[in-house]
Amino acid sequence: MADPYDIAIIGGGPGGYVAAIRAAQLGARVALIERDRVGGTCLNRGCIPTKAMVHDAELVRAATSGEFGLVAEGGWRVDFERLMARKRAVVDVLVEGVVRLMKAHRIAVLAGTGHILRPGLVQVTGPGGDTQVAARAIIIATGSVAAPAPIPGADLPGVLDSDALLELDHLPKSLVVIGGSVVGVEFACLFQALGTRVSVVGRQTWLKEAEQQLAKRLRALLSRRGMAISIGVEFQAIERTDEGLLRVNYIQNGKPVYAEGEIVLQATGRWPYSAGLGLEALGVSMRGRAIAVDEHLQTNVPGIYAIGDCIGGHMLAHVASYEGEVAVENILGRPRRADYTVVPNCIYTLPELADVGLTEAQAKEAGVDVVVSRFPFNVNGRALAMGDSEGQIRMLCANDGHGHGGKVLGVHILGPRAGDLIAEAALAMRLGATAQDIADTIHAHPTLPEAFREAALGQLDGAIHYEQRGER
Repeated sequence: MADPYDIAIIGGGPGGYVAAIRAAQLGARVALIERDRVGGTCLNRGCIPTKAMVHDAELVRAATSGEFGLVAEGGWRVDFERLMARKRAVVDVLVEGVVRLMKAHRIAVLAGTGHILRPGLVQVTGPGGDTQVAARAIIIATGSVAAPAPIPGADLPGVLDSDALLELDHLPKSLVVIGGSVVGVEFACLFQALGTRVSVVGRQTWLKEAEQQLAKRLRALLSRRGMAISIGVEFQAIERTDEGLLRVNYIQNGKPVYAEGEIVLQATGRWPYSAGLGLEALGVSMRGRAIAVDEHLQTNVPGIYAIGDCIGGHMLAHVASYEGEVAVENILGRPRRADYTVVPNCIYTLPELADVGLTEAQAKEAGVDVVVSRFPFNVNGRALAMGDSEGQIRMLCANDGHGHGGKVLGVHILGPRAGDLIAEAALAMRLGATAQDIADTIHAHPTLPEAFREAALGQLDGAIHYEQRGER
């Protein structure tokens, strides 16, 4: 057997490949084990391909709105084949970029499935058979899988998970989304903008990850656009109709109801994935389906670490990358604790939702006295110029004792480019900034971030371009 690697990483997603690069930067000899393409779900079947499609959907929605100086003889048409080809091209560019980074950092990428025989030894089963990889430390970064919907008929042709939906060869005329999850609602917005008739049917919750006042505003907006949304149902079965459609039968308010579509998307969340790793034989502790780790991201078995979706918690690509860096630094003698105080979350609906920090409900539950301010995008010059002025920014700050906002504790955004805007809020919270700090910072005009400063002004003496003062 060759000399052992310093670190062997199982899984080449945004957690695993970032961990590999960080380890190489610190001088470690690294092996990355991946059974598919590097980049994981995020690059290949999640974050990136869906955002490429969302951009097309935004263009279609703008072009067909009748608001802009755009005219097409004979009407607009979505070239779905071309849209999907562009999506694949974007994915390929990014995956090839990661492959080049692996080579540049001299990281050994091993194709196959990893199974931990014992601490320090991984068996890799790949196209050429089995090989054994010795390493001083092991990082598990195996991600998550789509949770199946336990509904009779869920195995019918045309009932798809998100992976299969991303490989469609035509634009469906109608789509039923099972689940009011982030994935489900993102796809619902995307396909509705492309011209598909969309129904969303959820068992209990609607975007539970988002600030609920803004989530309700988005739901109302989507309903006005024609999306059929039913939450709080009891699913009965999925069946094929005589017309060839798929019918999702459910009970709502004690009455039988159904939604029909050419395609049905199962979007009922994701589960941490750790099958085939040999964790039970190793005695690795679990928290339900998730691998249990400490604040240094080490399992109860010395020398074995885990990061990303497979440990549950914040199941987000950027959190997995962060955890990869933290785990590597701990392994290589740079003690560091994972800090989840400031974790931005973005939902790429139309318009977008994004948040970081406390919600009002969480602040109340924790007994924290906060001042709440809001600023709508319909009075922001850039948002109006873009024709994308739905939504608002809500800011929560600690009460300074005089009814004004002090330290920023939470920011929640529904509106254009919310996923980009939340970065300023995250940095402000990370640095312990106050509403006054933000208000005293000159923001360029005309820009969307001006709305963030106006929300901060609402914590003090009132926004400049909005009549209503911040509310308690």
